Amino acid sequence: MNWWTAFTLGLLAGGVLTFIFFLVFREEQQEEHKKSTSPMARSRERSIMSKAINLRLAQGPRIVAIGGGTGLSTLLSGLKAYTKNITAVVTVTDEGGSSGRLRYEWGMLPPGDIRNCLVALAENHDSIHKILNFRFDRGDLAGHSLGNLILLAVTEMTGDFRLAVEELNNLLAMRGQVLPVTTEAVSIVGQTEEGEILRGELEIAKKGSRLKSIWIEPRGAKAAKGVLEAIDNADLVVLGPGSLFTSVLPNILIDDVALKLRSEETAPKVYVANLMTQPGETEDLSILDHLKWVEKTLGILPEYIVVNEGEMPKNHLERYKKQGSKPLYMDRFQLNQIRRMGTKVIMGDFVHVSEEGTIRHHPQKLAETIIKVAREIREG
Repeated sequence: MNWWTAFTLGLLAGGVLTFIFFLVFREEQQEEHKKSTSPMARSRERSIMSKAINLRLAQGPRIVAIGGGTGLSTLLSGLKAYTKNITAVVTVTDEGGSSGRLRYEWGMLPPGDIRNCLVALAENHDSIHKILNFRFDRGDLAGHSLGNLILLAVTEMTGDFRLAVEELNNLLAMRGQVLPVTTEAVSIVGQTEEGEILRGELEIAKKGSRLKSIWIEPRGAKAAKGVLEAIDNADLVVLGPGSLFTSVLPNILIDDVALKLRSEETAPKVYVANLMTQPGETEDLSILDHLKWVEKTLGILPEYIVVNEGEMPKNHLERYKKQGSKPLYMDRFQLNQIRRMGTKVIMGDFVHVSEEGTIRHHPQKLAETIIKVAREIREG
């Protein structure tokens, strides 16, 4: 065989081997691609991603959020993107709607605010929201939400409202926990400047702006199991947002809760001022007035106050104005007064308008601010 023939055969052999290696490599790549896009591979990727998210959330700051109503659930829905170390401490003085009916007909603590907070902290928020907030529109169940009835059923099964809430905490995929502030049947009572006694949330919501003093009856109610421990372990305690007299203050009117929050060992506290006044309840009160009521009830001032300075859409404000509600803004006088009192003022644009045209705090923007404060405290 001459050198030319040998050279030609060598080239052919090398080309064939290269082609074979290419085919094998392509087949392996295709097989790997099939594996990576298989349901099992996608499930594995989701599992890895979920573990990474859970690890990040588990390392987040420990937040205790105290309040009730839509204000607290709005805050929780934002906070759960940053940490799963959240404890929502919820008022149990609601007397209206489905909660009020269940309270008087079944003797249970009002479940509405608890339900809203459970929904807000659930990982699969949209699905849980649709199910637990489904409201019946006819028959004996008209006006009741499914979540309230589930809490009623579990309360009847366990004989304990706190255990019922704990069962739902365990049942749902929760980023945190929800606790009633007390398991005792309590009501808000207040006295106006004119000496009139107001009993119950509904009366106080109508005439709260005329109040001189407020308290809980029966006196001496104790905090529910887990509440004081959560406050002890917190990096930050958040009061509000929410109705001043019917969502925020009832929690700190519980003596041992207020005593714990006054302790020098307790984490710093931040009060989130409302965006709007509420007709009847706070219609004549300024942000400074709100803060003074918190100080009067708690016995000390919170270290921080979060205040909105964002502009609200005029077309929506007109509707609120007709209802007797107006925006709460911080003017120079209030700012100077609050700073002299020793509370740090944190301002930002927290306005969010829902699809229904309701003005609320922006969940993410408010949560970002709270988390920033908590991290600064953690880092010293």
